[in-house]
Amino acid sequence: MRPWVVAVIVYHVASRLAYVIYVGAALARQRRHSYFTTRWGVEGGFRRFRRVAAFLMNNDGVSFVVVCVVSRGVLPPAVPRGVVVGVAALLIVVGVGTKLWAAITLGSKAFYWYDFFAPPPTQPITRGPYRLLRNPMYTVGYLHTYGLALLFGSVPGLLAGLFDQLAILAFHRWVEDPHVKRWTPRGTLA
Repeated sequence: MRPWVVAVIVYHVASRLAYVIYVGAALARQRRHSYFTTRWGVEGGFRRFRRVAAFLMNNDGVSFVVVCVVSRGVLPPAVPRGVVVGVAALLIVVGVGTKLWAAITLGSKAFYWYDFFAPPPTQPITRGPYRLLRNPMYTVGYLHTYGLALLFGSVPGLLAGLFDQLAILAFHRWVEDPHVKRWTPRGTLA
């Protein structure tokens, strides 16, 4: 593998880690000490957090696409290209569609963890894709990463997609789940 391809992969891994670690640490700090809301109020603190989180999230997404582009064509042609493109397109449509459906269901503020800054809903959301899946954003909503990697024939892209999904699922388990369990009624799924 060429050194610049390795550099792009390392940059992407660093981008994903920066994203999940910053968001996780910032939300944990907000949950424990109301760090943002004490200093800047609910809306001001949320906007300050969201600005950095959005930058890191967008950088992470762009770096993933760059990994797929610079490492394209390394997947061995085990099946006809038309089949690969069809499967890739299906994965992209289902993944992006699920993420959009979930984001629309939650609303724009919830997409950036607004419930850490203001009182959360009293009941877990059970409409939209949440009536079918406990966590559509981080499960089915990640299919587009695999689809994009397949479309480009990128093995490093497939591995980066897997790494990204595992990192966000770890974030969900260690940051979001404890927060949600604090305010959801006992015995319900959040």
